[in-house]
Amino acid sequence: MGVGLSMPVIILVVVALMSIKIITEYDRMVVFILGRLWKVSGPGPIIVVPGIMSAQRVSLRTIVLDVPPQDIITRDNISMKVNAVVYYRVMDPEKAVIQVENYMYATSLIAQTTLRSVLGKLEMEALLSQREKINSELQQILDSHTEPWGVKVSMVEVKNVDLPPEMLRAMAKQAEAERERRAKVIHAEGELQASEKLSQAAKVLSENPASLQLRYLQTLAEIAVDKNSTTIFPVPIDMISLFMKKN
Repeated sequence: MGVGLSMPVIILVVVALMSIKIITEYDRMVVFILGRLWKVSGPGPIIVVPGIMSAQRVSLRTIVLDVPPQDIITRDNISMKVNAVVYYRVMDPEKAVIQVENYMYATSLIAQTTLRSVLGKLEMEALLSQREKINSELQQILDSHTEPWGVKVSMVEVKNVDLPPEMLRAMAKQAEAERERRAKVIHAEGELQASEKLSQAAKVLSENPASLQLRYLQTLAEIAVDKNSTTIFPVPIDMISLFMKKN
C-alpha cells in the first residue's frame, strides 16, 4: 500500500518540478493553454503544466544582426559587394511569436532584400558619400516592415563597400589628377599674388631712385653671408643704357 500510494505522489512532485520555469529579467514567456494564447509572463517563476500548457521564450535584449555581403549593381552599372549591421529588439513578444514563424530569420531576410533594393537605386558616388542618409532610409524601411511582428529596428549601419579592382585604380587616378589640379591652381594663385606684390614694390622703388641702390646693397650683404667666392659689382642700369645708345 505504501509503495502504491507513493508512486502517484512522486509523479506529481516530478510534474510540479518540471512545470516550474524561471524567467530572467531580460526574457518573456508567451504561454499557451491547449493551443490558445493565455498571457505573456515574466520575469520570475511561472508554471507551465506539460501536456496542457506550452510556452515560448522571447528575449527583449537588443540583437545585433550581421547582414552578409550582398551583390549590388548601382544605378550607374557598377558591381560591388556591400554588407551592413542591423540592431533590433522585440517590443511585443506576443506579436513576435504569433505574427511570424521565426522573427529573427524573417528580419535577416528582409534586411538583405532591403539592402539590395535601396542601394541598387543609387549611384556609386552617392553610396560612398551619403552614408548617414542611406543608413536612415534603411532603418525606416526595415522598421516599417518589422513593426507588425513586434520588432523595433533601432539602427542600421552600412559596414563595408567592396569595389572591383579596376574601379579602385580609376578612382586612384582621378584622385591623383585632382591633387595635381589643386597644386597647379595653388601655384598659379601664388604667382598672381607675387606679381601683384612685385608691381607694388616696383612702384614704390620708382618714386625714390636711391631706394633701388639700397636694395642692391642689401642683396650683396645677403650673398656675402653664405661666404660665396663670387664677387658681384652692381652696375647702375643707367650706365649700361648709355653704352647701348652709343652703339
